[in-house]
Amino acid sequence: MTTTAVPATDLGFLLHKHPDRVQEFDRSFGTATVFYPESGEERCTAALLLEVDPIALVRSRGKNSPDFSLSQYVNDRPYAASSLLAVALGDVFRTARAGRCKARPELPGRPMPLEIRLPALPCRGGPELAVRLFEPLGWAVEARAVPLDEGFPEWGDSRYVRLTLSGTVRLADALNHLYVLLPVLDDGKHYWIAPDEVDKLVRAGEGWLYGHPERGLIMRRYLGRRWALARTALARLAELGDETEEQLEPAVDEDAAAGETAADEAAAAEAEAQGEAPEVKPKALNVRRREAVLETLEELGATSVLDLGCGQGELVGALLARPRFARVAGMDVSAMALTIAARKLRLDRMPDSKRARLTLFQGALTYTDKRLSGYDAAVLMEVIEHVDPPRLAALELVVFGHARPQHVLVTTPNIEYNPRYEFLTGLRHRDHRFEWSRAEFAAWASRVAGDYGYQVTFKPVGDDDPEVGPPTQMGVFTR
Repeated sequence: MTTTAVPATDLGFLLHKHPDRVQEFDRSFGTATVFYPESGEERCTAALLLEVDPIALVRSRGKNSPDFSLSQYVNDRPYAASSLLAVALGDVFRTARAGRCKARPELPGRPMPLEIRLPALPCRGGPELAVRLFEPLGWAVEARAVPLDEGFPEWGDSRYVRLTLSGTVRLADALNHLYVLLPVLDDGKHYWIAPDEVDKLVRAGEGWLYGHPERGLIMRRYLGRRWALARTALARLAELGDETEEQLEPAVDEDAAAGETAADEAAAAEAEAQGEAPEVKPKALNVRRREAVLETLEELGATSVLDLGCGQGELVGALLARPRFARVAGMDVSAMALTIAARKLRLDRMPDSKRARLTLFQGALTYTDKRLSGYDAAVLMEVIEHVDPPRLAALELVVFGHARPQHVLVTTPNIEYNPRYEFLTGLRHRDHRFEWSRAEFAAWASRVAGDYGYQVTFKPVGDDDPEVGPPTQMGVFTR
């Protein structure tokens, strides 16, 4: 992996591996070594060498592992960049994959020019598949098939490729791309695939996998064609949406951004001149949901807003960005979520004028709390479906009976829309206690409005499918 960012030695900080040292890491299947063939201010290269011990590999496998046969002894594992390399990469560069750097905390968010070379990569699908998987992620891809024998070209090509990736990306993203896609191209993991593989895939794929045009193929291969696991992974990624830019808060190169904007405008102008509609990238559902809530709050004339179940603060940040909201509060039951929200909102560096408008506090929606009173509007955005049905009555009493804001906005998934999500069976998130149809949501909202002296109207959020309705439904309560 080579960078030409100046100073290029920043690569050592990001990888948490010093360029002047050779470091070895023992694994159950062999030894991983990290070293730097070159390390200068203008160019720096880090290499990961994996030396596989075939006997140790056999001993580490059980009878439930794939290919429990002669292929354990006669295989390409010691010679190719297979799933073994992905596991070694994931372990050795764990902190770098997470985008953390204590010594230089500003570095992980910065895209940097990278070139990644893999000399022998198993690729069931040929060079074309490597291009299909890496190109949508912003890489320039050079994939060349390795001949079976260079002395006998008539024998044709092997199933291996020499892969070179070039691009300007965050290092954490680059490592996560490799961690997920190497075993996908190999299409043959060396270990038994358990349900915890879903967690690994969701963590590594957050922000880029759900929007990938080949996401179905990626999930099926990564999870060993275990369809139930693939459906679970897709549902969890669908719930997260594609929030890479917000969640990771990368540093922005203003000149590069201006150049991209100018290029986009030029492309749009050219398309318009040719009578074509310019291509518009669809917004993720979570972004459209947040925008719908903000628009509705402005229409209602609210100036003080309480975000109930604020999570990591995405809506709170959007409210603070609009000066019309003079008081903004976020409450969540999770102290960890509030800690992350404070970090993402840059609370320690927030201007005093903005900081004075914000309150974050821990609390539960099923207990009365005087801190919930005195706001024009309260928002429960994708919250109620996480509450056990027997406890909904307590939530209703706390929000509509005691806090009693002038307006309450509630959004929740529309279960009728779920069949539109490929591979999804059951609910959209493993923590959802229920999901309502449009009729069920309307019945609940109408009953609550009548019980507590509110009127309620309904709005679709997302594309309103003529057969199954929108993916998200919103109820707007007014006292």
